[in-house]
Amino acid sequence: MRNITRTLTGTIAMAGFAFTLNAQATDITGAGATFPYPIYAKWAEAYNTKTGVKLNYQSIGSGGGIKQIQAKTVNFGASDKPLTADQLNKDGLMQFPTVVGGIAPIYNVEGVASGKLRLNGEVLADIFMKKITQWDDAAIKALNPDLNLPSKPITVVHRSDGSGTTFNFANYLSKVSEEWKTKVGADTAVSWPTGVGGKGNEGVASYVQRIKYSIGYVEYAYAEQNHLAVASMKNKEGVFVEPNLASFQAAAKYAEWSKAPGFYEILTNEPGKESWPIAAATFILMHKSQDNPAAAKEVLNFFNFGYTEGDKMAEQLGYVPLPDTVVQQIQTHWKNNIKGKDGTAVWK
Repeated sequence: MRNITRTLTGTIAMAGFAFTLNAQATDITGAGATFPYPIYAKWAEAYNTKTGVKLNYQSIGSGGGIKQIQAKTVNFGASDKPLTADQLNKDGLMQFPTVVGGIAPIYNVEGVASGKLRLNGEVLADIFMKKITQWDDAAIKALNPDLNLPSKPITVVHRSDGSGTTFNFANYLSKVSEEWKTKVGADTAVSWPTGVGGKGNEGVASYVQRIKYSIGYVEYAYAEQNHLAVASMKNKEGVFVEPNLASFQAAAKYAEWSKAPGFYEILTNEPGKESWPIAAATFILMHKSQDNPAAAKEVLNFFNFGYTEGDKMAEQLGYVPLPDTVVQQIQTHWKNNIKGKDGTAVWK
């Protein structure tokens, strides 16, 4: 791997990447969600090795990605919050999913190993609403009778930037806590009742890693790469499950991609005894009418590579690849919606 502006080395803690082997290759630019950054970086390295094509992606959060594609400063935007048909049509955009992942509560509590802390949605909401402020609160102890929980104050860590990870996390809390739904709600940015803010999944992971007795939420790959403890969660069926590829796959089975315009799908609090309750898909945004069809075609080539040759890479990082039937729907969506100024389809 040559000419890399930033690299993955043990932990995920950076804001962007660039890969290039061939100065003549088409330059592709993208920006947005930090949630899928680990797999996009992995795919980019492999695609670069195979094709020599340069890919630049700035991991700035879903809110930033939406703004940049709206402004046409990048070839594609990335967001974990899907846009509605009205939002897409307003800006002449189309969207498609790439992978499904999971958002995991992470914590830094001495003596409590990863997976041992059990939480449910109501307690998690109360922690992030500052209603539960101590680790030995009766509500946490009731879920963890065998743990020796310390009498220490909880430090909440949340995102400071516009974030699709936040949207899905808050969407889940809105489904399990009426008070959260009423007082806080779900969006890429919310008015947090308490806590300190970190920029990107990497920022939240870094804070939780450094602050004792803290709790936060990140895309699962960031917990894995940074060796952070993750909580088990009580799902919709009343079963405690751990965040992992199998529980994300169980939740992903309930996605109904073809039923909503623009593949709009939210996967929080899905049914199933094995389902992880805070699963999420991540999406790519592109303009339907392309000023640079060659760059648009290369973007589609890259994501097609991810669909057809990147499944194992995705699974190694804890992401769920999309089924072949959904990939075929996406390819048809490309052909029908992304066109040059002359009306010629970019994907054929």
